[in-house]
Amino acid sequence: MNYQVKSRIWIEVDDKILLGEGRVRLLKAIEEFGSLSKASKQLNISYKKAWRLIDAVNKTAKKPVTTSSIGGVGGGGASLTPYGKNLVDAFESLNKNCWKFLDQQLNQTNF
Repeated sequence: MNYQVKSRIWIEVDDKILLGEGRVRLLKAIEEFGSLSKASKQLNISYKKAWRLIDAVNKTAKKPVTTSSIGGVGGGGASLTPYGKNLVDAFESLNKNCWKFLDQQLNQTNF
């Protein structure tokens, strides 16, 4: 038998969610596609939901996580701030280390 521990982590600030796997996925898609609209389509979520998630992240974080530009001839766009990129990297590292720890703990048990 192959046992596995399943878990999801998220980071909260004052009982408000700052980051979790879904929000990080959205932030990475914004960085990749350069727009909240394109990111939401890629992740199959509504623009309204994506906007609410990013707004919540920006309001909860100590610094802006994303920047946006208003549309026009070339269209608008969005990207991550350096702080936003650092948050994504930190979350991914934390998540990876959490999985390693859980795997180690499971390997030390007698199931």
